[in-house]
Amino acid sequence: MKPRHVRLFVKPGCAWCDEAREGLRLRGIPYVEIDVINEPGAMQEMKALTGQTRAPSLDIDGHILADFGAHELDVWWVKMGFEEGR
Repeated sequence: MKPRHVRLFVKPGCAWCDEAREGLRLRGIPYVEIDVINEPGAMQEMKALTGQTRAPSLDIDGHILADFGAHELDVWWVKMGFEEGR
């Protein structure tokens, strides 16, 4: 399955957010980036979706992965059955 709607919630200066960007880029997955510090209402939306205020957080076709590192993204990607996007 290839994801259709991908949103990445990030914070400026966040190394884990940089890793998440790179992971999506390597998979060739287009995404919308949402800065939860500088975009009005973004932090509240992320908290409503994930139950927390930690970044990065992903919303992929309604499936949520919150506060993750590169390894967790790799494991979750396989578990969810998303194809590589090539």
